[in-house]
Amino acid sequence: MKVHEEYLVDEQGHRKAVVVPVAEWEQIVEALEELDDTRAYDEAKRECSEPLPFEQAMLEIREGEAD
Repeated sequence: MKVHEEYLVDEQGHRKAVVVPVAEWEQIVEALEELDDTRAYDEAKRECSEPLPFEQAMLEIREGEAD
């Protein structure tokens, strides 16, 4: 992904902020969300020594959404 960033600088020329086009920002956010999902999956996989039955997993997901 190529990012076309622009920098906002202060009076001394120090970078203070970055501006990116909205479409590129949305791609960045999507990539970060995918990375977060991957990390959560990897962590859950490390913590779980035996598979959870599908029905039990769905029940836990539904219970988590109700919280």
